[in-house]
Amino acid sequence: MLFKKLLSSIGIGAATVDTKLAKAQYVQGETVEGVVDIRGGSVEQHIDEIYLALVTTYIREIDDKKFEEKAVLARYKVSGPLTIGPNDTKTIPFQFALPYDVPVTLGTSKVWLQTGLDIKMALDPQDRDYLTIEPHPLVTAFLKAAEQLGFRLRHVQCEQAPRYWQRRLPFVQEFEFRPRSGAFRSRLDELEAIFFVSEHEVETILEIDRKARGLSGLFAEALDMDETFVRFTYGPNDIASLPQRLANLIQRHS
Repeated sequence: MLFKKLLSSIGIGAATVDTKLAKAQYVQGETVEGVVDIRGGSVEQHIDEIYLALVTTYIREIDDKKFEEKAVLARYKVSGPLTIGPNDTKTIPFQFALPYDVPVTLGTSKVWLQTGLDIKMALDPQDRDYLTIEPHPLVTAFLKAAEQLGFRLRHVQCEQAPRYWQRRLPFVQEFEFRPRSGAFRSRLDELEAIFFVSEHEVETILEIDRKARGLSGLFAEALDMDETFVRFTYGPNDIASLPQRLANLIQRHS
């Protein structure tokens, strides 16, 4: 028995965990439901806590070198202390609301649930389940408005944010658009957007990157003076007028 306990402490013959979600695709802010299945190993084990961690990655730049960092978006307690006997099974249901700032899984962005059993003096068994996160309806409205104006979504990535842009998390998710048709094709190089989503509104920061025109334009581009930042907020009642509002903002600052 002592030998079995020693093996289980390093993960051999220990309890295992498997999280099963009601579905794999969600919208920012939606409720996630599922169960955690625990199967006992070769010896009885006491579990201090069962938890779910919502995890993503973002790019951090240090001395012009880019590194991928993990970030825990939220941690949810599924169960308190319990004991699992040899070959026993337990199923524990759970539900929680996704935070509104969970990244959308477009481009390089990935989000997963990491399930763990906190077992003292032992290697904690873990399980990883990837989620598909769709944009909040208000963000979707912006994406459609940008498309109507001739922009194509080119790149989406989570990057470390300057302190003045940071909210709860150390990073923001950037949406990069390129003008492919319409009035802004000859006026902009690109349009970048950052969304701070809440239940009933979205605060948006736009970076409008103007095309260089002549020597003065090239000089401004070299000094990054061709970029303008615009902040605005919109809600459900603004969706119908969003394409025109977005066009007016770009027009004014390009």
